[in-house]
Amino acid sequence: MMSWQPSATIAALHKRAEVIARIRQFFAERGVLEVDTPVLSHGTITDPYVVGIPAFFTSMGRHEEKTLYLQTSPEYAMKRLLAAGSGPIYQMNKAFRQGEVGRLHNPEFTILEWYRPGFDHHDLMDEMDLLLQTVLEVDKAERVSYADLFMRHLGLNPHSVSIETLMVCAHSKRIVVDGNITHRDTWLDLLWTHCIEPVVGQDRPIFLYDFPASQALLAKIRQEDQPVASRFEVYFKGIELANGFHELQDAVEQGKRFAADLAFRKQHGLPDRPLDHRFLAALEHGLPDCAGVALGVDRLVMLRLGHPFVSDVISFDFERA
Repeated sequence: MMSWQPSATIAALHKRAEVIARIRQFFAERGVLEVDTPVLSHGTITDPYVVGIPAFFTSMGRHEEKTLYLQTSPEYAMKRLLAAGSGPIYQMNKAFRQGEVGRLHNPEFTILEWYRPGFDHHDLMDEMDLLLQTVLEVDKAERVSYADLFMRHLGLNPHSVSIETLMVCAHSKRIVVDGNITHRDTWLDLLWTHCIEPVVGQDRPIFLYDFPASQALLAKIRQEDQPVASRFEVYFKGIELANGFHELQDAVEQGKRFAADLAFRKQHGLPDRPLDHRFLAALEHGLPDCAGVALGVDRLVMLRLGHPFVSDVISFDFERA
């Protein structure tokens, strides 16, 4: 039967408001400017694993329909502000992703994103750790490199292991896959989600940092014993909370990564996506050396209140929207 009632209790919504107020106070105390960027964009992300939701617009008196996109993250617009000289900034607003519905997902969700000029990803982990201690009332987080965590749980070096060895390991863990997977990062992700993610950060949050270079996304790549991406993810009680980067500043390199995404989309029969040329122009103008992170607010509130579903802390979830 259709219900008009909210998916969260009124008591939970009061607690949610307290968490959001605490987050705003955290940034106000540090002089980080709150900003508000558009939800609708002419361009969208090229990442083949994140799908945006299109929106259709027709100007008054015209018959031509234009396809816009609901933002999956305010990242590109916020980096344009950074390139314009904003200094440190944050925002909490709505983001949208296609097909994501479940215990930890809602297609419309609240995202907290912030950027710190002069920080690298380790500096930003320090600040995020303080935020998590403040909001979740937990101990200082654990920090482990991506390579060390794979060695600890699976005895594999993710930077050098062969696809064949990854396949053997996955089959030994009874991970069943459909089709012939030839992408190395897909095997790493399967092993991560099935064997490592569910058991990490149970007592306190954990920062996972320095990913394989092939998973750099919008992060810088450093040459160590092997190339590594200067990025991190944060988990608590087996749940991914945030994803952060020491941000790539090179417009040419970013354009190459976008082109590689589009080639992958074409190869796998995925729809083409328009590039955000204004974002690339901002990079060409000059993005300051900075680190940035995006955090799922609904999951954060869910963990703070001890609820099992994000719908328990959203006023009206997807089914009731």
